Amino acid sequence: MTTAPAQAGWRFKQPSVIPGFGLTLGFSLVYLTLIILIPLAGLVWRSASLGWVDFWRIVTADRTLKALEISFGTALIAALVNVVFGTIVAWVLVRYRFPGRRVVDAMVDLPFALPTAVAGIALTTLYAPNGWLGSLLMPLGIKVAYTPLGIIVALVFVSLPFVVRTVEPIIEEIDKEVEEAAATLGASRFQTITRVLFPGLAPAIITGFALAFARGVGEYGSVIFIAGNLPKVTEIAPLLIVIRLEEFNYAAATAIAAVMLAISFAMLLVINLLQAWSRKRYG
Repeated sequence: MTTAPAQAGWRFKQPSVIPGFGLTLGFSLVYLTLIILIPLAGLVWRSASLGWVDFWRIVTADRTLKALEISFGTALIAALVNVVFGTIVAWVLVRYRFPGRRVVDAMVDLPFALPTAVAGIALTTLYAPNGWLGSLLMPLGIKVAYTPLGIIVALVFVSLPFVVRTVEPIIEEIDKEVEEAAATLGASRFQTITRVLFPGLAPAIITGFALAFARGVGEYGSVIFIAGNLPKVTEIAPLLIVIRLEEFNYAAATAIAAVMLAISFAMLLVINLLQAWSRKRYG
């Protein structure tokens, strides 16, 4: 007589063939505490020591608000641009074979290896009014360098790989037979993309967007050269923090950094909730 196996409840420690759960968990917690939690806690503590009145005065200054608006606004636009074109690049690299494909694939990772300062200098050289591309755009009334548009161009450059490399593995898992079956059943190309392909790609696209947005918000090296750094026009929040540090105004620097941390955390929380919703909805 056999007895039905008891249903296994939730366990904090999952069974594993390889031992060492306690050691690895302890190391992970200590490492994350030293690298992330303690510096962030120090930032929050230093900002809290200002007092609410001084803190509010610093973060609501016109220059601070404009710098935060420029940083988060340009990062959001750049991430949205990369969601569209990064997904297209990933699709081309996965689904098509063409001469020079490996070169194109390597070019996607170039922003990872290239120092951001070098990227900023190169982009400024290209898009300056007397640059190769800038001289062609100026007669059309389009000025890129030393404008918010130049910041967006720099952020698109540095954050493109995050979208491509996040979406690419998911595209590889989608069988071509699924698209062929949809076409056989009479679906148009637009219906195949929106109803067959997009549901499976949505969580990866949202993840790529979150990574690109986070990189854009904190980007510094590639932006300061092409932006022009005009207060209330092209001055980003990370640059304003550096300026306050150079002025030995550590209170203002930590206050601005704390606001950036709070806004970034809130936006990433919303993005993660959207990602969880899309996974629950589409699987």
